Amino acid sequence: MSDKFERHKQPWTPDELQALHRLAAKGMGLKAIAKALTRSEESIKARAKQDKLKIAKKR
Repeated sequence: MSDKFERHKQPWTPDELQALHRLAAKGMGLKAIAKALTRSEESIKARAKQDKLKIAKKR
């Protein structure tokens, strides 16, 4: 059973935003950040774009 979208459309907490910025700065990939924050890749991408963050492209 997948709880992948359990937090769908939930607002970002200050802690999550801090973590997103920190992980992005470390050069972590989208999948890893999504897993670390238990949010969808789409959610991470959208928020990163909103905050003008660069997410590393992992192959």
